Amino acid sequence: MRSSSKIKGEGTAHSKLILIGEHAVVYGEPAIALPFPLLMVKSTVQLGAGEITITSDFYKGPLNRIPEKLEGIAVCIRESLKFLAKPAKDIHFSIKSMIPIGRGLGSSAAIAAAVVRSLFSYYDQKLSHQMLMYLVDIAEKYAHGNPSGIDMECVSRDMPIWFKREEAIQPIEMGMPLNLVVADSGRIGDTRAAVSAVREKYEKHYQKAKQSINYIGELTRKTQAILAGGSPRKLGELLNKAHEELMKLGVSDSELNHLVSSAKNAGAIGAKLTGGGRGGCILALAKTMEDAEHISNSLRKAGAGNTWFFTLGMSKPASMNETSRGDLI
Repeated sequence: MRSSSKIKGEGTAHSKLILIGEHAVVYGEPAIALPFPLLMVKSTVQLGAGEITITSDFYKGPLNRIPEKLEGIAVCIRESLKFLAKPAKDIHFSIKSMIPIGRGLGSSAAIAAAVVRSLFSYYDQKLSHQMLMYLVDIAEKYAHGNPSGIDMECVSRDMPIWFKREEAIQPIEMGMPLNLVVADSGRIGDTRAAVSAVREKYEKHYQKAKQSINYIGELTRKTQAILAGGSPRKLGELLNKAHEELMKLGVSDSELNHLVSSAKNAGAIGAKLTGGGRGGCILALAKTMEDAEHISNSLRKAGAGNTWFFTLGMSKPASMNETSRGDLI
């Protein structure tokens, strides 16, 4: 293994979007997640002197003084070094992330994935997907308590995935391109409150909540079939219906609903919140990239803190054998 001061290890990971299925996935229904390649994290590891240090937008200093809310990254680094049989010293991490924190875009999982990849690159060691997921999961548990695993699976893969807890991750065939717009409400999402709201409805108004959750699952299954080669307009209708059910479950709020309506008024053929809700982001489906740009501009005028638009192209997935676990979004 190499140990020259000239050596540099690099690792990257992209953001993620939940196309459909959020919150229903907690209750055993499937969800579909997409890679969001416009927002990336890059971690660089170089030779340091003494204790491990980090330079980033969210913290600068020694690893052993990292803020409590970032402790998961520190534990992830230490566990990675144990696996590599390397001492926890003499290395410096430089982390640059384009992903806004707390918006449901997989920021914590992407940072952890990039950090682990950069560390294995620095020591010139192969990193299996299974080991990557094991190490990133350590950070995710510190960040979210009991994560489903959908974030870390999606930020580490380059294709859309079908996710259902306790079942094998399945790649999704894309038989048509998707012109997508993402708008950041500018507010950190309150996933914990959203999950609690759904649970309360599930306990107090079981029949209505169960009906919404089951319907979201049905919409997700229909979405999978349409993605293989259906109509973008039909997909848009499914996204609209999913948002309506998320509203019934108390996951959305007035500002997210305003952005969803603004996207539709600007020409989107479908729009919904993405992620935990109660803040965070929405996504919208456009007919063309020209429409996507117009919708993006309209959403900024409507109050979005930031917007992005891109095309997710057609693809045929490779096989995957890994098994997912967990029970929260």
